Amino acid sequence: MCGVIGIYGNKDVFKDLYQGLLSIQHRGQDSAGITTYDGSRFHTKKGNGLVRDIFTKDHFTRLIGHIGIGHTRYPTIGGGRGEDAQPFFVNSPFGIIMAHNGNVINYSELNTILLNQYHRHLTSDNDVEIILNIFAQELAEQHAKSIKPEHIFRAVKKVFERVKGSYSVIAYIAEQGMLAFRDPHGIKPLVYGKRKEEILPAYAIASESVSLNIMNFSEIKNIEAGQALFIDRNRRLYTQKIARCPQTPCLFEWVYFARPDSYIDNVNVYDCRVNLGRFLADEIRKQNLKIDVVVPVPDSARDAAIEIARKLNLKYREALVKNRYIGRTFIMPADQQRRASVRQKLNPIPSELKGKNVLLVDDSIVRGNTSRAIIDLVRECGAKKVYFGSYSPPLRYPCVYGIDMQTKTEFIARNATVEQIAKRLGADKVIYQSLESLKKAVHLGNKNLTQFCGACFDGNYPTGDVTPEILKSIENSRKLSQKNQLELDL
Repeated sequence: MCGVIGIYGNKDVFKDLYQGLLSIQHRGQDSAGITTYDGSRFHTKKGNGLVRDIFTKDHFTRLIGHIGIGHTRYPTIGGGRGEDAQPFFVNSPFGIIMAHNGNVINYSELNTILLNQYHRHLTSDNDVEIILNIFAQELAEQHAKSIKPEHIFRAVKKVFERVKGSYSVIAYIAEQGMLAFRDPHGIKPLVYGKRKEEILPAYAIASESVSLNIMNFSEIKNIEAGQALFIDRNRRLYTQKIARCPQTPCLFEWVYFARPDSYIDNVNVYDCRVNLGRFLADEIRKQNLKIDVVVPVPDSARDAAIEIARKLNLKYREALVKNRYIGRTFIMPADQQRRASVRQKLNPIPSELKGKNVLLVDDSIVRGNTSRAIIDLVRECGAKKVYFGSYSPPLRYPCVYGIDMQTKTEFIARNATVEQIAKRLGADKVIYQSLESLKKAVHLGNKNLTQFCGACFDGNYPTGDVTPEILKSIENSRKLSQKNQLELDL
């Protein structure tokens, strides 16, 4: 899961891109990059780490240009190396930069085709290079001296036919225009907006609406599943629905990834999480538990936890204090790093926990390491009972669309009952949300959304092309990546 931003403006866009990336830093803290265009040259800065650490005051004067693309990343395909940071560039045709959010599941097959058939040699393990080179090849084969919308849409159609998986893409073609497209099933989010300026209107495209809000763009709209958008050099905006598949956005956006002040496919994330708290409260009530206090695992679970306490008429306490200078543990690249960060990230208030029956509320339970460490922390403070509520269903199946849970062994809930999960976590009881309630919470915000990607919960992959062989290949690649990362850490 990553964050992307593109701006087509009238003056230097670096400051806006920088602010926009800060607003979606939560989507990836492994690496980041910005490429700008000044009318004759591209200027790029990429690196590992947080946005604030990669870019300095010098980049405000070096990364000049009225057009640019920014990206913040955590690794799915590709490791944590600097050369895997986005955006990427090809010099022909015209010169194209590109960044994306998602995961290409037929990466190896397309890599071989690009090398053997088109003699295009990739420079990284990042799957956006696959999309970029296929798009560039399809555009070049049209032999257009000047790009028109039909050339763009024809090339995107070929990308849709060849690239499997999830991808929300932003690209700029030198002196031709900016484009964006969303995979045929719309698994990853993408929005665009407009800002009135003195010369011509400025346009921005981003993973989340909050980025456009912060950069003062309005008239915000979704790029739909299978839709492409093109803004030409005269700022004329064209859109075309190229693929017509059922829209199946990723449910995990509302569970964890997106900011609560964002709208994903017209569904406010905060409202959705409040509804998830309301529905989980109904499940908790059925358990007939004696609960003294409801405590959220900060930050994403706070909205749901407040609603649970309100609906069950229980005390709500912020008994786990978060160090806000520690990143999100789930998107840290190594499991060892996640475990070590828990005690640095959270510190309990013992007086709110000692001698009490505590209901901890979190957004999800993936590997269980973080949850287990938090439960141990609460018990050390003298809690009598520790119950654990997850406002998402049990995660049991690998994600192939861009979330960093790609092997069956990573899920504590895999082939386990709720009682077994509670025992493994050290909790007195675990209460999960139902998948039906999760879908309902999102549907309440947008009645037009009726289908979703919940593959990590139920094993149903909406693209219809995920075979056991693909799952095995991705799992093997993931294990190799974990092994290489461990060797680097040692």
